[in-house]
Amino acid sequence: MRIPAGRGGRWERLPRSAWLRGGAALLAGALPALTFPAPDLWWLAGVCLVPLLLLLRSAGTGRRAALDGWLGGTGYMFAVHHWLLPSLHVFIVLLAALLGLLWAPWGLLVHRTLGGRPTGPEAVRAVVLVPCGWLMIELARSWDALGGPWGLLGASQWQVGPALRVASVGGVWLVSWVLVAVNTAVALLFLAPAARTAAAACLVACGLAVGATAAWAPRPEESGAARIAVVQPGVFDGPRGPERRLAAGERLTGALAGRDVDLVVWGESSVGADLARSPDIAGQIAALARRVGADVLVNEDARQTDRSGRTGIFKTALLVGPDGPTGDRYDKMRLVPFGEYVPARSVLGWVTSVGRAAGEDRLRGTRQVTMEVPGAEGGRGLRIGPMICFESAFPDMSRRLARSGAQLLVAQSSTSTFQHSWAPWQHASLGALRAAETGRPMVHATLTGVSAAYGSSGARVGDPLGTRVRGTSVYDVPLATGTTLYVRLGDWPLGGAAAVLALFCGYEAARSSGARGRATSARPVRDR
Repeated sequence: MRIPAGRGGRWERLPRSAWLRGGAALLAGALPALTFPAPDLWWLAGVCLVPLLLLLRSAGTGRRAALDGWLGGTGYMFAVHHWLLPSLHVFIVLLAALLGLLWAPWGLLVHRTLGGRPTGPEAVRAVVLVPCGWLMIELARSWDALGGPWGLLGASQWQVGPALRVASVGGVWLVSWVLVAVNTAVALLFLAPAARTAAAACLVACGLAVGATAAWAPRPEESGAARIAVVQPGVFDGPRGPERRLAAGERLTGALAGRDVDLVVWGESSVGADLARSPDIAGQIAALARRVGADVLVNEDARQTDRSGRTGIFKTALLVGPDGPTGDRYDKMRLVPFGEYVPARSVLGWVTSVGRAAGEDRLRGTRQVTMEVPGAEGGRGLRIGPMICFESAFPDMSRRLARSGAQLLVAQSSTSTFQHSWAPWQHASLGALRAAETGRPMVHATLTGVSAAYGSSGARVGDPLGTRVRGTSVYDVPLATGTTLYVRLGDWPLGGAAAVLALFCGYEAARSSGARGRATSARPVRDR
């Protein structure tokens, strides 16, 4: 049986076509995951959404488009987070389905703007509106309580120079907008001739805009360098794992003596004790600082009491100098849902019995800090901005550190639970985006790989330490002065996208109201 498929023409619906459409939406939604490391098919990002866009425009009704959008979003979220399966098991499917709901309104938007036979102006409108709707999805799911901004489409371009220049102007958000605009224009090439002409013009405009941005956007100027050592001890499991990891970290750090480093960085949870209550461990690390001639940035994962008097388990970046802990500390603010705390534990606490969810909630820090590293950069102090674990996925955190005077961004991480997945490489790649956005170099230090360093333009410095490496690496990181437009202007693409969508919704509402009014006034009046 054939039935009308709305403004998109006709759709042949077989007895099980609804299931086939649903499966196609899931697969089409998952396709963009291939653009991220480790597959790293970054060049696919310009067309990876086209199958989903064409599927959504062919929906017979707005309700079906919303359903297909939800399924596409579910496929996307599951694909970019599939490495969480060992921790959350089947619960990750439920989470993907819940977060996939964010794509339902976007499915309606795509159906409304791409359906039927778009004219030239309607095609241009679609190229503007569809990416704006996508940015609203990325904004909503960037809330850390919903899992944070992992797998933002723009992050797939972490090694593409022109894309990094675009990020310096509008952050990863602007890169995502451009990619979705390109995908929308490519999808329009499959439609009416009038739409094809306008779509081709939009593609040319996008290319020219990216090229102009790459050529003329302000660039921070290099000024000196810092010699940063990263210590990666590797995986240590078992009851004595933390003690063995600490011993390995101390041994590797000691071997850096004579390398003339300015700072030694250990990974997340490199110390399993509160140094304030463990003077012997603090003394050992201080002795290492004296031997190497540089402060050591360690990371505690231990029960402790913060400056406000709260007692509990904190994730803390702590600077240790030749005389012991310097007092500079940063308590992690954005915790990993289920990994470091369970949202609504009274309701969802049961997930700890089916996966590796946190048995006890970690406590949050209250503010970001910058730390002064003495003696770096030829005797002058070096200001570093620490972040812990997936905080490096949040553009606003690195931007705030840059505005606070940080010369070097440092992320401490551990992905040992996901050692054989795509997660370590994806996590390390985020450093390129944060460096390009802020114009500040970034070092990503992990316990188990991947550790890497990036210059102020986002280009990689030296070779990364992979997941099979136990050792150290010394990076001569070029420092930079000046600020990027993103640091100055902030998340303006998000505000712009919201404004454009608000204007569109207002216009549609007014037009609909006017149409109803004309229909009412044209209705004949009966004599009674």
